[in-house]
Amino acid sequence: MKNAEQNVILDSISEGVFTVDLDWRITSFNRAAEEITGISRKEATGKYCREVLRADVCETGCTLSETMQTGKPIMNKAVQIINAQGKRRAIAISTALFKDSKGKIIGGVETFRDMSMVEQLRKEIKGRYTYEDMISQSHKMQNLFAILPNVAESNTTILIEGQSGTGKELFARAIHNLSFRKDNPFIAVNCSALPDTLLESELFGYKAGAFTDAKKDKPGRFALAQGGTIFLDEIGDISASVQVKLLRVLQDKTYEPVGGVSPVKADVRIITATNKKLEQLVKESIFRDDLYYRINVMKLELPPLKDRKEDIPLLIEHFISRFNRLHNKNICCVTNEVTAALLAYDFPGNIRELENIIEHCFVLCEGEIIEIKHLPSSVCSLLKTEMVQDAAPATIKQMEILLIQQALKRSKGNKTAAAKQLGIDKSTLFRKMKSFDISESE
Repeated sequence: MKNAEQNVILDSISEGVFTVDLDWRITSFNRAAEEITGISRKEATGKYCREVLRADVCETGCTLSETMQTGKPIMNKAVQIINAQGKRRAIAISTALFKDSKGKIIGGVETFRDMSMVEQLRKEIKGRYTYEDMISQSHKMQNLFAILPNVAESNTTILIEGQSGTGKELFARAIHNLSFRKDNPFIAVNCSALPDTLLESELFGYKAGAFTDAKKDKPGRFALAQGGTIFLDEIGDISASVQVKLLRVLQDKTYEPVGGVSPVKADVRIITATNKKLEQLVKESIFRDDLYYRINVMKLELPPLKDRKEDIPLLIEHFISRFNRLHNKNICCVTNEVTAALLAYDFPGNIRELENIIEHCFVLCEGEIIEIKHLPSSVCSLLKTEMVQDAAPATIKQMEILLIQQALKRSKGNKTAAAKQLGIDKSTLFRKMKSFDISESE
């Protein structure tokens, strides 16, 4: 193939591509490589590749050299280069052998794509807020973080409402860890996972002889939590009989073990949680109103992930860091397309679902960058291809536009509410909307 024809083909590729001969001198250099490095084809051709890319791996562990020695291609390795302006730029490189028409190795080929947007986004995300094990820059979540110390210092009963997977237990643990009870036990009970008869004995314990297999006394969860905090998750699923017994604990601070005749003092803080609207269950006479008012002294409502999508990039980074440790991998980030796909997804399973999605990607990803092909098919099938393509941000500006548009959509055009969701001042939102030419009807 003639050089002119080869250059036309290479210039049609969106990724940077260059080839080297067996002496490591560049023999071809496409237009995308010029744009990413800031070095012209004429200037690059004939030079050693390390002189052009000036990558952090050139001296310590050249990826292309490894491929030339082993014959094995390397995919999506994250590296840093220094461009013509002397600035560091993050790229992802892939390498392969370069062969002639007879199959003879005549050099190597390296493709690379610009990942500086991902790195810049990571650095430019401001107001990152980590509280205990919770991460958010959402205005709603930061408002909750702000009142947590005061809530924790009191000994009042707490009701946490939120969809499954929004982090209700994390909030309960944070309250316990910030309270004067922090050195005593935190006991969590999933009320929906146990049948009525078993739940009662689990909560309050039982005395020997209370039933056939009760050969000796067994303390319940309230006894185990003595001096500390008991977290009753899915409180909306407990039966009427257990509601009555729980009401007594809240009123008198005492309970009786199953088969017992003497009340036991309960020095326990009670935090409850539900993914249901208890107020509606009260209206339907499913949940006792007196119990509801006892546990609803302080209510914390956790927003679903679809209403705090500005947290998705933060959470992705957090989960990548966690799974790198658990799986002993070195994955650096996700592609723009993956970020766009996850921003477009509504997450019915909330943060827990996002965590599972990232772990799924870790299993399939053999390189250092998570790509769209690594996402679960269940997620991809719910995403319209054109939506992902249209939303795929290639720059910080496009990422900001996407987040602003989604905030406006969630707030039904209310710019004050949208600004609060984004954690920015209303005047900042107006300025960005004008700068990005975002209409008020977005």
